Amino acid sequence: MASTHNEFYALMLVVVVGSMVASCGANFNQDFDLTWGDHRAKIFNGGQLLSLSLDKVSGSGFQSKKEYLFGRIDMQLKLVAGNSAGTVTAYYLSSQGPTHDEIDFEFLGNVSGDPYILHTNVFTKGQGNREQQFYLWFDPTRNFHTYSIIWKPQHIIFLVDNIPIRVFKNAETIGVPFPKNQPMRIYSSLWNADDWATRGGLVKTDWSKAPFTAYYRNFKATEFSTSSSNSFSDAAWQSNELDAYGRRRLRWAQKYFMIYNYCNDLKRFPQAFPLSAALRNTMYILCVSR
Repeated sequence: MASTHNEFYALMLVVVVGSMVASCGANFNQDFDLTWGDHRAKIFNGGQLLSLSLDKVSGSGFQSKKEYLFGRIDMQLKLVAGNSAGTVTAYYLSSQGPTHDEIDFEFLGNVSGDPYILHTNVFTKGQGNREQQFYLWFDPTRNFHTYSIIWKPQHIIFLVDNIPIRVFKNAETIGVPFPKNQPMRIYSSLWNADDWATRGGLVKTDWSKAPFTAYYRNFKATEFSTSSSNSFSDAAWQSNELDAYGRRRLRWAQKYFMIYNYCNDLKRFPQAFPLSAALRNTMYILCVSR
């Protein structure tokens, strides 16, 4: 009996250890290149942890070795703690060139005790101006949190800790470009933007607090095959759609934490709203600006 128990516990230990290894995510050494900032960008802990730093001389950044065309991208970040005013931590997908596509998370720093602003945007054919901004319901500097992008031909979903905060729907049928033809790399950078980032540039970077450092871990990329996009039996392609619970969480995030929505900015886009209003429903908010 003792031997049986020992074998059981040994098996359970193997399962637990295996699960822990599986949950570590991809290896930054294998999947990313440190592209600028010299020693300010670092990969350590056997490739499981990456950090970017900013000082008065330079910021830093990295990019994926691989390009992606549709998929789900997950990354855990722990943002610059303390007085981060003037700093921006950008984490995004982008193609290259003057007609590039881009899907953005940008975290705008603030003075100690004030919340970060999470800035989101979508560029198609070089055109952006589709910003939505949010406060977060937690302190993003104390622990790691997961920021995800689901990119499909039908829509783009932004998620925080698996809670959808924004959906950008494909509206090509009414002439709105949608990013679906240009493969994109994953980029991230930490840089000084005190000319606009914090309260429109009113609060400047306090360099006595430098270096400013953000941390990354548990990167995961799940690619979706375009060849199976019309197959309702393809679980990978059909997964991560917004069910009723997801739609409720989306409404919750937008009701209580959205602080700016370009769809409602009449000063910037006075001609956009009749068309946009016709496309709104309980599941998606889409704004078309010409």
